[in-house]
Amino acid sequence: MANEKWPVYGEITGPIVMIGFGSIGRGTLPLIERHFKFDRSRMVVIDPSEANRRLADERGIAFVKEAITKENYRKVLEPLLTRGGGQGFCVNLSVDTGSVDLMRFCRELGALYVDTVVEPWLGFYFDADADNASRTNYALRESLLAEKRRKPGGPTAVSTCGANPGMVSWFVKQALVNLSNDLGLDFEEPAQHDREGWARLMQKAGVKGIHIAERDTQLTKKPKPLNVFWNTWSVEGFIAEGLQPAELGWGTHEKWMPANAKEHKEGCKAAIFLEQPGANTRVRSWCPTPGAQYAFLVTHNEAISIADFFTVRGDGGKALYRPTCHYAYHPCNDAVLSLDEMFGAAGKAQPVQHVLDEDELVEGKDELGVLLYGHGRNAYWYGSQLSLEEARRLAPYQNATGLQVTSAVLAGMVWALENPEAGIVEADETDYRRCLEVQLPYLGPVNGYYTDWTPLEGRPGLFPEDIDAEDPWQFRNILVR
Repeated sequence: MANEKWPVYGEITGPIVMIGFGSIGRGTLPLIERHFKFDRSRMVVIDPSEANRRLADERGIAFVKEAITKENYRKVLEPLLTRGGGQGFCVNLSVDTGSVDLMRFCRELGALYVDTVVEPWLGFYFDADADNASRTNYALRESLLAEKRRKPGGPTAVSTCGANPGMVSWFVKQALVNLSNDLGLDFEEPAQHDREGWARLMQKAGVKGIHIAERDTQLTKKPKPLNVFWNTWSVEGFIAEGLQPAELGWGTHEKWMPANAKEHKEGCKAAIFLEQPGANTRVRSWCPTPGAQYAFLVTHNEAISIADFFTVRGDGGKALYRPTCHYAYHPCNDAVLSLDEMFGAAGKAQPVQHVLDEDELVEGKDELGVLLYGHGRNAYWYGSQLSLEEARRLAPYQNATGLQVTSAVLAGMVWALENPEAGIVEADETDYRRCLEVQLPYLGPVNGYYTDWTPLEGRPGLFPEDIDAEDPWQFRNILVR
């Protein structure tokens, strides 16, 4: 693609290997072409499906029809990532690929690495013999942190760098700076890696919790047929995370815990999980366009990593301050219908699973941001309000949801290229200002909104409810029971 109006951020001197070529892979490819110098003859796309192969063929990009597995990843990837010299770059955008194993191997080869989720190998999400604690994103993240401790430094691997997890961690820092300024706090912005400084600033601002608050209003030309799962991004990925236990970073201000909540015995202990699937767990939340809304408490890595990053610890590691943090997701209406249909069939996924592309959708936007609540201004939402129309204009093969993800992958790649010896990092640990600088041209309007809404609004109403009337921002009031 031509680069007349787009900056070239640097040169990738070795091969580029993209694992996965679904909706996110096909949207990421043109962004790589726009923003990097690289040897096209040494780029390869690997995917078990040839559905999008034509896009690679048209660009002269090699395509390998293969599923990357625990048994074959070393044999398949080593020759591709080392061919022709230079520093290779692995862009992992696939499901059922063990992220920690892949990043470890890439780092052994001296290659850079980025992914959008701590992904397990095939079978993890639906292992009937595993208890729910071992099926959590908490467990997956702890495996990443163990690898980070095992071999600090070295070639950069940016973990969990999509829209969420990823971009929203950058939004949290920007929102916190905005809020602190608006509250008139006397503060100095902490350095990039100053976890304690950032945590103390959030504590000083009085933030009790954070919703990753999203509303997808994209609409299709035709109504969803029965026995089909429609979504605006990976159906397979959404079903997998939706059937994991609901998880949330657990704040120090919380006075009540659900009866089916479980705490973790090992690790950072920044989160809890519920003994119920996230995509069948509803919470009360708020986004600028719809206002108050029901949303799903689907597990996401950022719910844990953000809560952990902003923890103030005292003697012996005791948490003195931590915000509650969780995803509050209202997907497109067709995905909501698809979830109802799936759970109505005892959790059995529909045989036909389809990602709605930019040509099937007719209008709408994906409003994705962070809602910082419980402080002196009540609640503050900051994020992207990207429309389908603008996503189409900005880049090919994108709907609004996809472009928020692919542009975050781009930002993570730029940061890795500019910081090639940072070791394993989560999105929370990267330079939020630099990453947003790269990503903002693709996010449509990025705005902040204050709101007086609380989850107690209009309650208890016509029916009695078990609520905490003294503290609106208790999870007791947010969870739909």
